Parts: sequence; structure tokens; C-alpha cells
Amino acid sequence: MDKVLSFTRGRVPLLISMPHPGQHLTPAVRDGLVDEAVSLPDTDWHIPRLYDFADDLGASVLSAEYSRYVIDLNRPSDDTPLYTGATTGLFPSTLFEGDPLFKDGLAPSKEERATYLEQIWTPYHDTLRNELERLRAEFGYALLFDAHSIRGHIPHLFDGRLPDFNLGTFNGASCDEALAQRLDATCAAAKQYSHILNGRFKGGHITRHYGDPANHVHAVQLELTQSTYMDEFVPFHYRPDLAEPTRVVLKGLLEEMIAWGREKYGR
Repeated sequence: MDKVLSFTRGRVPLLISMPHPGQHLTPAVRDGLVDEAVSLPDTDWHIPRLYDFADDLGASVLSAEYSRYVIDLNRPSDDTPLYTGATTGLFPSTLFEGDPLFKDGLAPSKEERATYLEQIWTPYHDTLRNELERLRAEFGYALLFDAHSIRGHIPHLFDGRLPDFNLGTFNGASCDEALAQRLDATCAAAKQYSHILNGRFKGGHITRHYGDPANHVHAVQLELTQSTYMDEFVPFHYRPDLAEPTRVVLKGLLEEMIAWGREKYGR
């Protein structure tokens, strides 16, 4: 494999994880995709650009380079389902709309997928875990913000239209409740956007697995509707006119996380 992730170490106890902006494909995946998947419609488009203020905040940033069509970094390695109803797995076989992802007989082999697990999934999670351990060792606690985006209307996955900001804390299990409420209040103050806490998206594997408030690791997922910063359909243009107001709210959320940590832990 070539470069499978990008990682920048920060100076505050916050790690921003971006598991789904990657666009790299392996030959087996590229050659097997149905025509509707070639444009990578289920990508978390432009997420690194949307959060490019992270360096100013001093946050660490971890971003995937390979597409979720190769392997989904926000699923457990044993592929245990995270949600009831329609969802996608560790090795996706369908598009978000429910249609097949691969042409008949052209899905990657079991051996190829084992390689993806070893050479893409494992390095991402090793880096994520090691950075959280470093932060906790240095500061006494660690904050994890798992950054995602999605089209606001996907009938196969959920009814109706999503709120703009979808915060998930695994129903309160992945972070301190006081932190969750502060983030919820930050979204509520942005009157031009709708929001929800622990709605359809409660946090995927990363939030659920690494969030451990009893041991001072607090994890939150944000699923952001793409209409708040981009065109949701091909060619998926980034829209600065939409993105700039959204970035103000995103930066506010991360500043609240950092401030909460300093207030609670004194550093």
C-alpha cells in the first residue's frame, strides 16, 4: 500500500479523527465498482478542508487516505453491526442508496480484504489509539472528535431529512454528560442550523470503542449534512459561501471541547 493516512500531532489534548474523506482505491476495488460508484458518492467530501483551522487550535488531526469502499475505518474489525436496520459494514457491499457497490463477481477477494484490514484499518487505529494514550499521559485526559459528513436525505438509511448537526455520544456512554450538553448548547445557539444529540447517528465504532469517560477519554461524533458546506451531488463542489458560516460553528464546538477539558481537569 502507498500512504494510508495523514497525521499531524498537536499541542492540546484534542484529536480530530477523519475516517471517511479518503479517495484512494486499490486496483481490485477500482476495477470492480459499478458505474454509479465511480464518483465515490458516499465519501465524506472536503472534511480536511472544512476543518483546516484545527492547526490554529492546536489539535492533532488524523485523516484517512483510502476510500470507505475499500474498508470502513469506522466499523469494528470483526464487522459487528452498529445499527439496527439498513447500514454498511467493514467491507461495504452496497451504496448508501442500497444498490450493489460491485459488479457481479468483481468484489475484492477474502485475501485482498484481509490485506486491507492489516495495511489500512490497523495503521489508522494504531495511530488513533497511540495518540489518545499520548494525550492522556501528557494531560491526564484526552478528547476525541470524530468528524463525518453525509447527504441530508438518504431514504435507504433513514426517514426524512437529517438535522444539519448530528452529535453522537453513544447515548451518553462515550463522554461526560456535561461536555455533551455544552456541545448541544453550542449547536442550539447557531439558530440558522438544526441539530440533534444522539438521533439517527449516535457514534460509530470509533466513538463507541475509544470513548471511555471513566478513564478520562471523551469521544464525540459529528455527522454533518453536506448541504451546509458543499453541493451534495456530482461533482461535489465545495461551497465557500455555505462553508464559512458552518466553519464558525465547527470551530466553536472544538473550542468548547478544549475549554471544558481545561475547566474539568485544570490543564
